[in-house]
Amino acid sequence: QVQLVESGGRLVQAGGSLRLSCTASGTGFSNNDMGWYRQVPGKRREFITRISSSFFKYYDDSVKGRFTISRDNAKNTVYLQMNSLKPEDTAVYYCNAIPNIYSWGQGTQVTVSS
Repeated sequence: QVQLVESGGRLVQAGGSLRLSCTASGTGFSNNDMGWYRQVPGKRREFITRISSSFFKYYDDSVKGRFTISRDNAKNTVYLQMNSLKPEDTAVYYCNAIPNIYSWGQGTQVTVSS
């Protein structure tokens, strides 16, 4: 059973930067496309970016130009570099394979103050 552990979230001022990490236990990580999602209370979890097993990247318009996804297969880890943060980026951030074959982790809280 693969477990996902997200980390790196914290309180940051608008315009600031954060780097989130998501580490997967178990095997098979390098064969899977991986994605980052976020969720605010009362709303559905939304997809924001993905990176394929061949390192192709895709970004939702809401984060394009500000966020960068990357992965280190040797460490079973996917990263999310978040720059030029806005208050509307405040959410709990999650990662998962695409499709979402893993159980969701606990997420990491990102709070952007204005």
